[in-house]
Amino acid sequence: MERKKASDYPQELLNLFDKYVHGEIDRRSFLDGAQKFAVGGVTAAMIWESLRPNYAWAQQVPKDDKRIKADYVTVPSPQGNGTVKGYLVRPANATGKLPGVLVVHENRGLNPYIEDVARRLGTANFMAFAPDGLTSVGGYPGDEEAGAANFRKVDGQKMGEDFHASARWLKARSDCTGKVGTVGFCFGGTTVNKLAVSLPDLGDAVGGGIAVMAIAQRLAGGLHDMAWGLEVRLADAEIDDVLALGLQGLGAGEHFESGLGAQAAHAAC
Repeated sequence: MERKKASDYPQELLNLFDKYVHGEIDRRSFLDGAQKFAVGGVTAAMIWESLRPNYAWAQQVPKDDKRIKADYVTVPSPQGNGTVKGYLVRPANATGKLPGVLVVHENRGLNPYIEDVARRLGTANFMAFAPDGLTSVGGYPGDEEAGAANFRKVDGQKMGEDFHASARWLKARSDCTGKVGTVGFCFGGTTVNKLAVSLPDLGDAVGGGIAVMAIAQRLAGGLHDMAWGLEVRLADAEIDDVLALGLQGLGAGEHFESGLGAQAAHAAC
């Protein structure tokens, strides 16, 4: 299958797929709506297949990369779902304490892409932890549709507490410098904003999908919240709310940025 970019598709089709991904329509409804774009021997099913995540294409750091050490660990979350399982990645030859980065997934759980993001951070000399918000329902099931369906079964407030517990756990580790930043995609972007406001000693909080390495290098203490010019889930009034939220949560001398990538869509990266 040929690898395509978002710009290769009509925006109307991408908006339709966005609704499918977020559970607003089922697969059959997406296929029905995509039928108008099925021309030149291309079927609606082929379009659906081409839009689905291909984690092999996205992978940058293999699981067995010798530069990192990765483990699955379980973190206590007494105010959330009791415990939360996650993917912990550190540089293999690290000496001394490391800054931490909490990686927050989309609305489908700890999928292979999010694990790869954690590994990328590990190769850049950070300790990354990617919790699985679906732990209480068995974890990421290995299938995007099932993951999205299971996501809707989890109590949202308790899941939020699971990520709070994960951030505190990472910060308190004896091998962490105590400086922890966060990066999130889709649902993760919302979670990052909430963490930035509710955890005053959090480092950089990055919502959206800016280049992860560039962000991680700026763990100086700030909120970098990115909205996208083609973002169908963020109205102008909501952008204003994001700005207000960021400014409300930061004190004097602290840093807040918010930007719009004119040609980038929801959860772009």
